[in-house]
Amino acid sequence: MASCPLRRIFGMLSSCWLTWFAMTSLAHAQPEAMPITVLENQNSGVIQAYATETLPAARPTLQPMTTLEVPPPFEDTVPSIAPPAGAIALPNPQIPQTEDWAAPWSWQVLPDGLMYKNYLAGLEEGRLGSQLYHEKNIGWTWDGSLGAHVGVLRYGSQDPAWPDGLQLDIDGVALPRLDSSRSIVSTDFRIGFPLTYREGPWEFKFSYYHLSSHLGDLYMLSHPDVMRLNYVREQLVAGVAYRPILDLRFYAEANWAFREDGGSRPWEFQFGIDYSPSQPNGLWGGPFAAINSKIEEDLNYSGNVNFEAGWQWRGLTGHTLRVGVDYFDGFSFQRQFYNVYQQFIGAGVWYDF
Repeated sequence: MASCPLRRIFGMLSSCWLTWFAMTSLAHAQPEAMPITVLENQNSGVIQAYATETLPAARPTLQPMTTLEVPPPFEDTVPSIAPPAGAIALPNPQIPQTEDWAAPWSWQVLPDGLMYKNYLAGLEEGRLGSQLYHEKNIGWTWDGSLGAHVGVLRYGSQDPAWPDGLQLDIDGVALPRLDSSRSIVSTDFRIGFPLTYREGPWEFKFSYYHLSSHLGDLYMLSHPDVMRLNYVREQLVAGVAYRPILDLRFYAEANWAFREDGGSRPWEFQFGIDYSPSQPNGLWGGPFAAINSKIEEDLNYSGNVNFEAGWQWRGLTGHTLRVGVDYFDGFSFQRQFYNVYQQFIGAGVWYDF
């Protein structure tokens, strides 16, 4: 009777061992029996390797590795939009064209701005100005410019500072000179009607001008030895100017008088260079410099040269205010003394329209 519990214990252990052995065998055999799709879509190469390690006799034949085809680059797959051979390419209105845009031209009465601006160092230009000079032979003089140069009628763009087009102007000025006692020595008068044209860097002028010179009454009384000249010029003027940049201008002008008196002769020429900031420069302004030279037939084609330099302010419509020094060397620009050599140095202020 004592051996019955031992047999029972032995039987229970034997049953547990057989049960564990059967479950283990089924677990090892399940990868071969179950389809690949049931195994959560695992990679087939990993499952085959696992089955090979578990059951060496069931190792499958390895398949050759296939190479994935890489699609061509994106730019090679973009379809061509070029027109077919022989087709006429029409402009696409949705794409901005490369042609330069030009402001439309129109008729304008009393326009702002000038096509052909005054010569900065020219001494007979229509402007407002005042200069104090000293000359070693006559002492101090006070010269003035009382005039203006404005537009009357334009067919062109509406840019007030740098317009393009065709324009008729009025250019007039009185040029008095006073001595140290503030008595008028002489006064020159010049008035004309320039027809001007500007396009891009080129400027052109053709004009009629009247120029006359008058000796002061008090000066004649105090200098009885000085002979008054009836100096008169009725003249046609043609000028051309070129701007490689807006700040810099080269110019030349020919002047032919069809009526002259008082010692004048038909031909005069002048030329020069202006450097002037072309854009509005506010409160601080900017530097300017200019040189002008004139030769005259009545002086056997001798003449004078004038140099100015200083500081300038430019407004939105192109008006300029300048202050600076002035140096003049040559025969006088007051036509009553056209054949008298003078050398001035001084300072001035100038306002150009």
